[in-house]
Parts: sequence; C-alpha cells; structure tokens
Amino acid sequence: MDVKKNRPLILITNDDGIDAKGIGVLTTEMLKLGDVIVVAPDSARSGQSNALTVMHPIRFKKIEETEGLIRFSCTGTPTDCVKLAMNEIVDRKPDLVVAGINHGSNSAINVIYSGTMGAVLEGCENGIPSIGFSINDHSLEADFNFFQPFLFRIAQTTIDSGLAPEVCLNVNAPVGEIKGIKVVRQCKGRWTKEFAKRTDPHGRAYFWLTGYFENHEPEAQDTDEWALNQGFISIVPTKIDLTAYEAIESIAGWDLI
Repeated sequence: MDVKKNRPLILITNDDGIDAKGIGVLTTEMLKLGDVIVVAPDSARSGQSNALTVMHPIRFKKIEETEGLIRFSCTGTPTDCVKLAMNEIVDRKPDLVVAGINHGSNSAINVIYSGTMGAVLEGCENGIPSIGFSINDHSLEADFNFFQPFLFRIAQTTIDSGLAPEVCLNVNAPVGEIKGIKVVRQCKGRWTKEFAKRTDPHGRAYFWLTGYFENHEPEAQDTDEWALNQGFISIVPTKIDLTAYEAIESIAGWDLI
C-alpha cells in the first residue's frame, strides 16, 4: 500500500467479521483521519478474547484497494488479525489501532471475553495507541448515527494526546441520542444462568450460551454501566498488566515452604 508519510496510518479490525455494518462505519470515519488498513476475520469471531490460532494455518486475502484504503479478510481471530498485519502487511508501525464498532456492549466483565478488546490489547502490547468501539445494540442493522460523530473526535484526540504505556481505551455507546462522554471505571458484575439447556430430536441434551448480566453495584455513578444507562458514552482506560499489586505482600507472607 502506498501510504502517505504525512498522514496517520490506522489499522482496523473487529470480531463481527469483515462484512459487519459496524466496521464499515468505523472505516468511513477513520478515512477522514488518515490512511486505513483493515484486516478483519472472514466471519464472526465474537467472544474470542485474546485467542490465537495455533492448530491450523492462517490465510488472508485482499478484497479491496482504493485511494488511502486497503482491506483484507483473514481466517484467524481478531488478535491474529493484528499480529498478521504487524508482521506481514503494514510497512510501518500504525499510529492507531481501532477495533469495532462491535455490535453489542463490551462494558463491565464483557471486556475479558471480547474479541474486539482482545485485538485492542494486542495493539496496546505493541506500543500503539489502541481503542475498542462498541455499541449497546446486538442487531446486525444497529443504528450508528448518534455514535458516528464521536468516533473521529475520540480517535483524533487519542493520536494527538497519546496514551500511557500499556493503557488502551474501551469505548461503549448507548443506543439512541447521546448526552455526552464520561470517563469511568469498569463496573463490577457477572453473568448468571449462562446456558439454556435444550434437547435435540434424538433426545440428547445440548446447551446454548445465553445468560443475564448481574450488576453488583447498580447505585454507583462512576461505572461504565451507569454511564450507558444514563445515555452517555463510556470510556474506560484499560490496562494490560493484570497484577493485583495490593495482594503481593499478603500472599508473600503465606507459609508455602
């Protein structure tokens, strides 16, 4: 790809697949900011987190090239897409990695399951400012009109201001008219009743992933869940380092020898 050196280079991926509406909207907005390379799964890979493909080969193919844009589909996971792009496709380090727009929220505990955020963390690990964009609407025809004006603004400000090392952004939008933006923390909660048990025509049990999110702090007004429920975009600064530093001294005092 003939990348103009005076324009930012933006790498885009997602976990809903190369043909999802959300990644099309995100690509349109990022083209206003710089040159864009899209490397996305050839079909949906939701819930893949940071998964890598290790048991069979990964392939990619070019599906479009126009002025300032080149798009590839990949047989791997979202994290595979970022790794492959960095190693085999881009000719210089991207100025920004963005993933999404995910069809469905990645707020609260969802961040650890999300293929969207898995790709964002991979970009972050490579020292690139990285953002995951999601909307609280699972519909394949989700309405992104209210969210769309904020995409460029958040991406541009991230490039201009930078992010601390090993920090990326988890950005979620509510459905409908947006009141503004809140920089908040991840809500505490968990999924319950996660599988629906059913029976096939042969009498054999099978299970379908479902579940209900249980908010453990519904009154807290500094969380992503609260912001979304109040009509705000939530931005959660998210870290690669999962160390519980506050527990080191206590566990070091255990009688383990």
